Amino acid sequence: MVYGLETMVTFALAIVSFVIVLSAQIQLTSTYKESKQKKNKRGLTGCEVAREILDKNELSDIYVVEVAGELSDHYDPSRKVVRLSRDIFHGESIAAMAVAAHECGHALQDKENYTLMRIRATLVPFVNLVTYLGYFGLIISLFAGVIGYLKLSIAVLMVVLIFQLITLPIEFDASRRALKQLEDLSLSDKEEKPLTERMLKAAAMTYVASLISLVIDLLRLVLMLQDRER
Repeated sequence: MVYGLETMVTFALAIVSFVIVLSAQIQLTSTYKESKQKKNKRGLTGCEVAREILDKNELSDIYVVEVAGELSDHYDPSRKVVRLSRDIFHGESIAAMAVAAHECGHALQDKENYTLMRIRATLVPFVNLVTYLGYFGLIISLFAGVIGYLKLSIAVLMVVLIFQLITLPIEFDASRRALKQLEDLSLSDKEEKPLTERMLKAAAMTYVASLISLVIDLLRLVLMLQDRER
């Protein structure tokens, strides 16, 4: 009876985790679609917005380049490059403006040696290694059994959890910097601000949802491990 109850709980947790991530993704997609259809009043492309923010902050040495994919935008601190997806790079929408400014927010963090960003950069090789080892979980389970597999999975998720706990404030801070730059440089006006904030908040919520989902998955594995060890 207890085993049946714990099985139901772990299954329910898996469903909750899926729903949380899906809801955040739907919200982002919906907000992105809305803000993508509205042209920013200055008619600037995402590339032009990024370039102006970078140049005004004495970061002219950072390149802004186009990359494939949708919402694949990111800042590469190792190569000092802001990479924007096609629609963001060429688009003149509020979405393009918001996303480009957000990635420049990361460039500003890099310039100021933002502590959490430095910590995350230091952890990246270790997290990649641990995640890579996690792919061998099936092989490990052949020797260590299901309990060994569960313990490995929990260890991997713990490392990823720490990494995401550091990443979350970095993303919120980048959005805060983005909004400030858009306002200080007069790249956006008061009428555009609410939708810009919603776009940035929706993007940030995907990180929040991912973190919550990770905690739930971790709890689910712990319950499964406790059940197996009885």
